Amino acid sequence: MKNYFSTKNKNTKNIQLKFKFNFRTLLLGLFALFFLVPLVISFFELKGDSSKIEISQALNDIKAGKVEKTMIESEKVILTYKDQSVKYTNKETNESFTDLLDKYKIDPGSVNYTIVDQSVSKAVGEILGVILPIALLVGFFFFIIKAQNKGAQDIFSFGRSKAKLFAKGKQAVTFNDVAGVEDAKKELEEIVDFLKSPAKYRKIGARTPKGVLLFGPAGVGKTLLARAVAGEAAVPFFSMAGSEFMEMLVGVGASRARDLFSQAKLAAPSIIFIDEIDAIGRQRGKGLMGGHDEREQTLNQILVEMDGFTPNDNVVVIAATNRGDLLDPALLRPGRFDRRVTLDMPDKEGRLAILKIHARGKKFGKGIDWSRISDRTVGFSGADLENMLNEAAIFAARQDKSEIFMSDIEEAATKVKLGPAKKRIQTDEDKNITAYHEAGHAIVAHFLPKADPVQRISIVARGMSLGHTEISPVTDRTHETKTRLLQAITAMLGGRAAEEIVFKEYTAGAANDIKNATKYAKAMVIDFGMSSLGPINFGANSEFGEFGNTEWYEGPQNSPAIQEKIDLEVKKIIDGCYKEAVLVISKNRKTLDKVVEVLMIKETLDKDQFDEIVAKKDSK
Repeated sequence: MKNYFSTKNKNTKNIQLKFKFNFRTLLLGLFALFFLVPLVISFFELKGDSSKIEISQALNDIKAGKVEKTMIESEKVILTYKDQSVKYTNKETNESFTDLLDKYKIDPGSVNYTIVDQSVSKAVGEILGVILPIALLVGFFFFIIKAQNKGAQDIFSFGRSKAKLFAKGKQAVTFNDVAGVEDAKKELEEIVDFLKSPAKYRKIGARTPKGVLLFGPAGVGKTLLARAVAGEAAVPFFSMAGSEFMEMLVGVGASRARDLFSQAKLAAPSIIFIDEIDAIGRQRGKGLMGGHDEREQTLNQILVEMDGFTPNDNVVVIAATNRGDLLDPALLRPGRFDRRVTLDMPDKEGRLAILKIHARGKKFGKGIDWSRISDRTVGFSGADLENMLNEAAIFAARQDKSEIFMSDIEEAATKVKLGPAKKRIQTDEDKNITAYHEAGHAIVAHFLPKADPVQRISIVARGMSLGHTEISPVTDRTHETKTRLLQAITAMLGGRAAEEIVFKEYTAGAANDIKNATKYAKAMVIDFGMSSLGPINFGANSEFGEFGNTEWYEGPQNSPAIQEKIDLEVKKIIDGCYKEAVLVISKNRKTLDKVVEVLMIKETLDKDQFDEIVAKKDSK
């Protein structure tokens, strides 16, 4: 049987807590009672009261026999008339009521009056009038002193660590909740074993690793892995971001680092997790700026704590960053961060495993091809995949579906990659130009042997673009060849080539394509050595030293003559690829028109629909 009284009991508890007594409430209540209430009463008296009369009128009414009874309360005279109406008046403070009756020649014996003795209440009021102002002043000063003491305590607490503590056994994440980073998991499984049985390693003279540095782009699971280590080892887990060490007061960062390590040592075996360590671990310079010196002090304190004179056994520091190239060399050396684990974007099998984890608790319809989804999501991180499935669930629920279907996941993948669809109003001319532009990319990519296949074409506006053509590899690959890069540039320029052939005109819609094509061409010349200039790296180091560092700009600086040759090589690559794109579009103009014809009707074509259109034209 259901308990229908549980909600009521909870609400009652909340109400009791709401009216909790405290000193501040008492002060406010006394202030309202003795200052605000008299002001309100005076305000209404100034506005006028119809029941108040003058003393002369009251005495004349008594003399005329209109009053049934009279009550005197100090200076206030209350009259009850024979018609049961009640009025009042005020007399002088020290004037007797009988003297007033004598002045108006009224026999006191003929008047029914009663005098109420208020000497006690008057005395109490006079005493309170003296004591309460003093009590309020004392309470006010007490409140100020208490606030100052609290502020002083807050100042001294700046140096305390702000790390979040996940107690032993309370960390629910394990290695079963992490996928797509199998190599990193194997490295960290050893750390778990170190924490569980350190004596086994000390027995043969092995030293427990002091630090593990996790490198990798955003969203690959660095924080999740650190939490999984704590969950597997069942040890206390102290989590703190690099930016939380810094404060406006000098020396606070170093103090917080000392406090963090002291807490971790008391709870040993334990794990300290510092997220985004590059915020405090950047390379040290000469320090010409105050904030820079504060950051260096914090870094120096961490270096000492990890490998100073005090042994730091059974405390493992796990740090995460996506800017490992900026870290100070002293932080990376053995004895501090003994292990450096690199996390990459998940491959096909990794994406499949991640999808299975994040698919838990969601209802999927029939026909979900997880292998195809994994192929479609090349370049997605674990966070992207989780977000994609969540967006698919939201999209299905918005359409009142009871299950998530393949079309929902396809739409969610596009939304995560390119942004939500926009119902931007376009003229038929604009839609036609967009359709030819996107179809131009697809046709060029399809007819180039080494180019990646077309996965999706759409003229639905997303983000800042009016349409998009998704061209992505079927399988993950590590190496890129010169031929494949050239054909990728050619596919990027396919939209501009289609505009020139069909409309004899250029549009601004190809700006992003040109930018990406130029970036690829420059990388081929400067970094990859894929030009007639030979295998030479012409790129200067883009990472500047800290302010005040003598090595302000490292790396070779190209002479004007070399830079001119680089520009000519880039132009030669772009011109050659564009000519090839124009040639492919010219040869397959009819196929281009057919794709545009269908695209104008359906607005979006997936891989199967596009391949079907192209296959029909190829068979003729």
